[in-house]
Amino acid sequence: MKYSFKPGSVSWPVVGLILSLILIIGGAFSLYYIKGRTITIQDISSASKIAGLNFSYQEKKIMLPALKDNLASYKKMRNIHLENSVTPALIFNALPAGFDLRAVETDGQFIYDDPVSLEVPESEEALAFYPVTDLAWLIKNRKISSEYLTRIYLDRLKKYGPKLHCLVTLTEDLALKQARHADEELARGIYRGALHGIPYGLKDLFAVKGYPTTWGSPIYKTQVLEQEATVYKKLTEAGAVLVAKLSMGELAMDDVWFGGQTRNPWDPNQGSSGSSAGSASATAAGLVAFAIGTETWGSIVSPSTRCGVSGLRPTFGRVSRYGAMALSWSMDKIGPLARSVEDLALIFRAMIGPDGQDRTVFDLPFSYNGRSDLKKIKIGYHKKSFDEARHHQDKYLAVLDVLRSLGLELQEIELPEIDPEIISFILNVEAAAAFDELTRTGQDDLMVRQGPEDWPNIFRQARFVPAVEYIQANRLRSLLIEQFAARLKGIDVYLTTSGGSSLLLTNLTGQPTVVVPCGFDDKGHPLSISFIGNLFKEGLALRLAKAYQQATGFHLKHPDLSLLDQLKDAHRPEEED
Repeated sequence: MKYSFKPGSVSWPVVGLILSLILIIGGAFSLYYIKGRTITIQDISSASKIAGLNFSYQEKKIMLPALKDNLASYKKMRNIHLENSVTPALIFNALPAGFDLRAVETDGQFIYDDPVSLEVPESEEALAFYPVTDLAWLIKNRKISSEYLTRIYLDRLKKYGPKLHCLVTLTEDLALKQARHADEELARGIYRGALHGIPYGLKDLFAVKGYPTTWGSPIYKTQVLEQEATVYKKLTEAGAVLVAKLSMGELAMDDVWFGGQTRNPWDPNQGSSGSSAGSASATAAGLVAFAIGTETWGSIVSPSTRCGVSGLRPTFGRVSRYGAMALSWSMDKIGPLARSVEDLALIFRAMIGPDGQDRTVFDLPFSYNGRSDLKKIKIGYHKKSFDEARHHQDKYLAVLDVLRSLGLELQEIELPEIDPEIISFILNVEAAAAFDELTRTGQDDLMVRQGPEDWPNIFRQARFVPAVEYIQANRLRSLLIEQFAARLKGIDVYLTTSGGSSLLLTNLTGQPTVVVPCGFDDKGHPLSISFIGNLFKEGLALRLAKAYQQATGFHLKHPDLSLLDQLKDAHRPEEED
């Protein structure tokens, strides 16, 4: 039988109403079914593919009740708000089996080259690029005041900070208050040490009361934390003066934040790399005497390389992370960026030690002797990284020649057989946990970068890493630690090209790294070399790197900031009222 509708044979408004009701009811049912349906065997089949597993029908059927119970527990867990500062009960330990902490040099000896005499340069520009060692001498001997030096850096931050996109918040009132206090103490004969009255900048993931701590993201642009980072407290106790909170890649990735891309002072058309982007850029441009950064996977080494400054990523467990944004609890480390290796040693000495908050921190003193016999340091080099350098190989090989010219012997070493890349997702999983709420609430859509290699997508992907595989990856990490300890047996420090295979490896195993400039490419961009120490051997790595700096002088060069005058101020920092 054939049916047809003819005009006038039915009431079209009634048909429209009926169809609308069908669509509404159907849509509501679909929404209820999709959101409220229980876990099915088909869901288990799909999830099994993601995990690379295969279960029988009967095995899947038996799983269902427990999986439903787990999901109910997840929902209850999510009703409990977790601040980023809450750490997991599991604590990473970088020490290989049999590691004797008593064997670590614990004499606490600290010897550096204090200038005999200095004159104040006529140019404030020249003074701004002085290393901490020289600035400290000038302040201690009342040649300049801390307030005078602080005002120089504040003016430079106002002038160049917006052009380099390296400045988030200028802490002018606090800085002048701290500088005047430093001068008053010195007038009363109180001298706190080499950082007394020295202006510096903090990566904007460290909490400072009364100031925004933005983590580089528009989501947290107005966030003010009612705590103070231990690093800030320790530097304040050492007499240092905080002049600025400096840019970082959003949630500690690369060099792009809500204020744009932080720029390299040597080439303003190039990003400064990250995520300690502003710390490296501001230090290289002479906007601060030094800066504090963090590293999880290259975030001190990479921007130090790009901007031609000296950087120290310490042994895991040396510096408290209390009051700092957590990205990866088992990989995050805090370290200084400065203009010379000896500056790094002075700053690092003030930062270390437990605070009763970060349970990963060891209570071990830091020994450094800038005049010790270099030949007593057992030195290695990762030959493969030099052989496989695709660009500027001659610059890297020249580093080895310089050290040999000092009468030093270099022993070839090999890295562990386990490829660290296969367990690099440890970082992604911990980061996804640290910012889980962003993924579940959809706030990750507000982040600046939304590409496949950016945090929003990484956080989502990490939700599909099985908990068992995360644990297995950390078990492999234990093997990596043991293998690496065996390969470094008898070695205090080894050299490698910065950013090579050692970068991820040593971030997973916890070894310290000192990175310093080793020349320039054909376009005038800085290059760097890494001195990687055995656990808690920062002092020896710094000593060897200092010898290299003294023999070459690359660290004494600084960028021509006249190139910045052609740039527009794309971002104005927030300032105090």
